[in-house]
Amino acid sequence: MTATDAAATDATATGETYTASVVGGTGFTGGELLRILAGHPNFEVVQATSRSADNMTVGRSHPNLRGLDLRFSDPDELESVDVLFAATPHGVSMGRIDEFTEAADTVVDLSADFRLPEADAYDEWYDGHESPEYLERAEYALPELNRENLPGADLIAGGGCNATAAILGLKPLVDAGALGPETGEVVVDVKVGSSEGGAGGGAASSHPERSGVVRPYAPTGHRHEAEIEAYLGLSVSFTVHAVDMVRGASATCHVFPDDPITKGDLWTAYRDAYADEPFVRIVSGGGGVYRYPEPKSVAGTNHGEVGFELDPENRRVVVFSAIDNMTKGSAGQAVHATNVALGLDETAGLEFDGLHPVGSP
Repeated sequence: MTATDAAATDATATGETYTASVVGGTGFTGGELLRILAGHPNFEVVQATSRSADNMTVGRSHPNLRGLDLRFSDPDELESVDVLFAATPHGVSMGRIDEFTEAADTVVDLSADFRLPEADAYDEWYDGHESPEYLERAEYALPELNRENLPGADLIAGGGCNATAAILGLKPLVDAGALGPETGEVVVDVKVGSSEGGAGGGAASSHPERSGVVRPYAPTGHRHEAEIEAYLGLSVSFTVHAVDMVRGASATCHVFPDDPITKGDLWTAYRDAYADEPFVRIVSGGGGVYRYPEPKSVAGTNHGEVGFELDPENRRVVVFSAIDNMTKGSAGQAVHATNVALGLDETAGLEFDGLHPVGSP
């Protein structure tokens, strides 16, 4: 048993409880955080903030949480807690990070504000950074990629959902040496649900406009490319489509390794990468209806599915991955990382395995 495992066992056995707050609780991600934390054995949610819904019940914004005895409060009046989860739009957390760190021992930010390690990357991909001194302190939340650096972290930066889907699919090939900065070409095509646009939405997210579409909305230059480059060391050609589903992100990666690769090599790479991961399932061919990763299969869960097929005639590997963008791609990833950071059972609060059959996720 490792030291991390032992700490997790001790924390679970003693029933240690941490107080938590969710800043920006009326959004889709905020609601997902509240849902997970409400069922978590080691967290007590003591505050959820919202300017638009101040003093209104959480259930008014999130009908699935009508049984939660909690009202939204003013985000300028932060309570002192053990863990503060920030589910705010990009740019908010970097401007309030001093307040957040003063209010909580651990800050978990689900926006893009701290997920890139270098300030120069924010100059290139965003609009600069207000608090670059915090970037070196932040730890990327995805445990499958950064588990060894999460224990004890006091600033955790959630990954982008599109980047998370792509990273989970491509990481085994990087670990196996089949892909690298100077090795192989990668084309990533992602299909995402409407919840990625947030509760605010916009004209393109209204139901009449979104229904039935397969719409390229970021053919080139998507900001999540920066995460893949930063954490996998890959240069990728990246395109995102909006499709007619509510939850989910599905990545199809076309990989052209420099050196020949066999089906056996692929199975070895993916099993080596994910055999011990509690939230990653390898779904590659096989029988039944769901032969490859699909967002519908993981809707509402913290699971990610990965799979692959070999195209030897074209020296191509097709890699598939699917996540729920709200859970594995956001709130679930954040709670998973926090579990690791605090030495809790990694799966605590995240055990839901989904439903079958379900409608559009």
